[in-house]
Amino acid sequence: MSVMLGKLYEALRSAPDEVKAREAAEEVAGYDSRLAAIDARLAVLTWMVGTNVALTLGLLWLAISIMGRLP
Repeated sequence: MSVMLGKLYEALRSAPDEVKAREAAEEVAGYDSRLAAIDARLAVLTWMVGTNVALTLGLLWLAISIMGRLP
């Protein structure tokens, strides 16, 4: 399923119109900034999950090594 930008579609179908072209450019810029924000949040979440997995594995290794030393 693809996303269709209505104002951009109308601007491209109609004769060159300054107002429609400007609205289409603003609409595309709005989606671009939203996608950049989502990408930044995803990068932060990726680092958070990676850190959590590394710390969990470290604690698991520590717990197993301590259990192996107990009499």
